[in-house]
Amino acid sequence: MAILVVAEHDNAHLSNATHKTVTAAAKIGGDIDVLVAGHNAGDVAAEAAKIDGVRAVLHADGEALARQLAEAMQALIVPLMGDYDALLTPATTNGKNFLPRVAAALDVMQISEIVAVEAPDTFVRPIYAGNAMQTVKSSDAIKVITVRPTAFEAAKTGGSASVKSVDAPAGPFKSVFVSEELTKSDRPELTAAKIVISGGRGMGSGENFAMIERIADKLGAAVGASRAAVDAGFVPNDYQVGQTGKVVAPELYIAVGISGAIQHLAGMKDSKVIVAINKDEDAPIFQVADYGLVADLFKALPELEAAL
Repeated sequence: MAILVVAEHDNAHLSNATHKTVTAAAKIGGDIDVLVAGHNAGDVAAEAAKIDGVRAVLHADGEALARQLAEAMQALIVPLMGDYDALLTPATTNGKNFLPRVAAALDVMQISEIVAVEAPDTFVRPIYAGNAMQTVKSSDAIKVITVRPTAFEAAKTGGSASVKSVDAPAGPFKSVFVSEELTKSDRPELTAAKIVISGGRGMGSGENFAMIERIADKLGAAVGASRAAVDAGFVPNDYQVGQTGKVVAPELYIAVGISGAIQHLAGMKDSKVIVAINKDEDAPIFQVADYGLVADLFKALPELEAAL
């Protein structure tokens, strides 16, 4: 069996999600190749070649691949799939964008956000906001899969795979990248942070999030929020953790003033240690918390900050 993993990267650095997707591929079994599609991404290809368990790295370099738009990725990947039995990519914004188009072109069903591999053709994925697990068995000749990175350990480095160039699609394509506006922060990126502290509706206002931010800076943590806090305008959309936000699994997750709706729990329940601060002792968040503090956050947070 041969598996192709599409690397997640920014043309300069390889994302840790790629290492975790390689781990998922190894659980399926067989030879693993990694496709690095980008522009001036030679360093990324060299980095991918060092992942343990990788047989070869396919490096496609071209301007059309700089942003991994769906049309260009389809034109690149589909012709390669004659040599592979499975195609895996992290369930990131990029992967969720181009993989459905690839699956449609291959005329197979996509299997989304797997969290476990039971057999080469059998996978486990969450449904109903993570409240149930569905076991899926695929009879398609080619398995097309997105992998939830938070569910797998990262593959180690130390390999020495060969790097082979493949032709990049020339285009032109109907869609083009126009621009992006990035939020700049000295704090770690939310989905990659080892510590996350999130605030909910109980914070009361955006100004009160300053209390969380000061603690985050002392802990080297990322700041998150519940959908209620985002919808109320307390913080920007990219802070949102949950089913319709970002899925995180840090070493430590601190939930402040968050009741714990199932949609939020779906985005953080795989965290190693969960701490909850809420004045409502019946809040659902306490059912998943390893440590719970029933207290007024406006008293507890200043005390926590002073202790730190």
